[in-house]
Amino acid sequence: MKILRTLGVIVAGMMSLSVANAAQAETRVTLKSAKAASSYYQMAAQFAEAMKTGTNGDIIVTVEESQGSVQNVMEAMVRPGNYVFTSPPGLVGLAQKGKGPFEGRPTEKFAEVRALFPIPSLTMHFVMRADSGATSFADLEGKTILLGKGSFGAREGEKYLKLFGLENKVDLADAELSNAVAALKNGQIDGFVTAGSWPAPNVIEAAAGTDVEILSLSDDQLALTKRDKTVIPAGTYNGQETDITTASLSVVAFATTQMDADTAYELTKTFWEQKAKMGESSSWWNGVAPAMLANITGKMHPGALRYYDEVGFSVRDDQR
Repeated sequence: MKILRTLGVIVAGMMSLSVANAAQAETRVTLKSAKAASSYYQMAAQFAEAMKTGTNGDIIVTVEESQGSVQNVMEAMVRPGNYVFTSPPGLVGLAQKGKGPFEGRPTEKFAEVRALFPIPSLTMHFVMRADSGATSFADLEGKTILLGKGSFGAREGEKYLKLFGLENKVDLADAELSNAVAALKNGQIDGFVTAGSWPAPNVIEAAAGTDVEILSLSDDQLALTKRDKTVIPAGTYNGQETDITTASLSVVAFATTQMDADTAYELTKTFWEQKAKMGESSSWWNGVAPAMLANITGKMHPGALRYYDEVGFSVRDDQR
């Protein structure tokens, strides 16, 4: 009986040690994302699952809801350790210079922010009914367009109309973007503007039920927007026979120098290795490509750089 009791104690001790070792081996990461109802929050949840799968549970990502990129960047000042957040690179640049919403904030902590990898961009879509006759921005004059209210897409759409000489020449529908697809199908509007990762769900829905024309930007128009160039390949949407050239705002996953190089390396490596699998269920991941690293301004994390150097992805000297 004493032998059995002794064996029981040994086995229990070994099991406790095993659990403790597993807990020690597990790396926990917090990912600050977006509003829970947004596509970017869905992306964060998919990323968290991909990290768990791709590292055999060695990295566990907890997704936190956010009110937007400004909050994400602000929290980089105070969040310790393995804090990852998503934001346009330009917003991080403003924080590091103490400008815009970050005016008066200490810039020392923002200087510690480092990029990991790009995620799907906020891509502009100008979606028109085919029977509206609009095939270019010049054709929008006199048309009824729905921009929505308060969103990035609405603000960008309004800005582009001004830049392209269409201010006060377009009738703007007083409605929320959520009504755009139904309004387009019913002929209440000639078109709508939306921004999101491509392929955009509302554009897929619109093209499935209505013949649509998605406008391309010329090189001159693209230059005026001061945004990144994105090409949406032919066949992305129903009836789309040619590539669409449009503007986009890059979005990137960032960490800080408080994250160790090995963790940053594993996050970056696993992201690229799991990207194709994520794209099987959510096609917005398929638009992410190594070439998008060129849109990242500022420094990359040493751990991410280690991976990019291993696989031969192009990185500029100013990103190192």
